[in-house]
Amino acid sequence: MANKIQSDAATALAGLLFDGMTVMAGGFGLCGIPENLILAIRDSGVKDLTVVSNNCGVDGFGLGLLLENGQIRKMISSYVGENELFERLYIEGQLEVEFTPQGTLAERIRAGGAGIPAFFTRTGVGTVVAEGKETREFDGETYLMERALKADLSIVKAWKGDAAGNLIYRKTARNFNPMMATAGRVCVAEVEALVETGSLDKDLIHTPGVYVHRILKGPAYEKRIERLTTRPRSEKASA
Repeated sequence: MANKIQSDAATALAGLLFDGMTVMAGGFGLCGIPENLILAIRDSGVKDLTVVSNNCGVDGFGLGLLLENGQIRKMISSYVGENELFERLYIEGQLEVEFTPQGTLAERIRAGGAGIPAFFTRTGVGTVVAEGKETREFDGETYLMERALKADLSIVKAWKGDAAGNLIYRKTARNFNPMMATAGRVCVAEVEALVETGSLDKDLIHTPGVYVHRILKGPAYEKRIERLTTRPRSEKASA
């Protein structure tokens, strides 16, 4: 078995990046994003990227760094409300955006990894989402055809991984990562803990190592909170 372990993010991406490529980036908001791989892509200077991700990070962090650096040409996303630069670039016509309903986005990615070229869904029928797309009737209902999504490179972030590339995600940080790992021509994973092959409970593995080509242990994670929401402590709770 080829050695998948890489010393750092830049090494893990060596030979994989090129202008005009499509990159899938795991994460939901700032939860479960491949922070170190995103930084390495920024530092590489690769440009004209099409990025598939639920959102584009925030100003100054996550995929927002690539946006600030002028490296992203097109975003395929479902939510972009936390990034002011994204909004401005889109309105000014400097950024191409393909908005996709969130469940449809997840299924388009899953289909790409499963070898399913397209599928039909009722989501988006009768809205701007349906413009230019094929529709078909099933059992008296109108359905919209959506094409699968695949990428030249998938970058994902997991909680634990082993030398064979098997991955375990932690709670909501799983989000889009498992399906993206299957839909990239090449998948690079970064993990918080890198363990010996065979030490992970096989019943807990979310992404089998067959989908992961390179893996690294991230040196640090900020794990920012995108929008902090709290409620006053009750007298009983504070007593």
